[in-house]
Amino acid sequence: MASTTRFGRPEQGATPGGEVSTDPGRAAQLEFEVEHLQKALATRDAIGQAKGILMERFRITADEAFRLLVEASQRWNVRVADRSVQLADTGEWLGPVPE
Repeated sequence: MASTTRFGRPEQGATPGGEVSTDPGRAAQLEFEVEHLQKALATRDAIGQAKGILMERFRITADEAFRLLVEASQRWNVRVADRSVQLADTGEWLGPVPE
């Protein structure tokens, strides 16, 4: 029987039939995927923190806070995640103020 995760997916390194892959290319692909997912989680966390700061500071909704982050990132040509990290780290907001 194939070994699966609690979500019913094959365990990492296992093929859909349940055999463990020894292909180095597959291992490299999985390592890349894990690294990408870890970065995505960190980015999501930073954006959530920044949205929370803006929501509290300006008494706005999560969608409005995200729009401010997007507008600021476009104005200064930086990624939303980078702008979010800066806000979360310093608390300093030089972006647009909601109307």
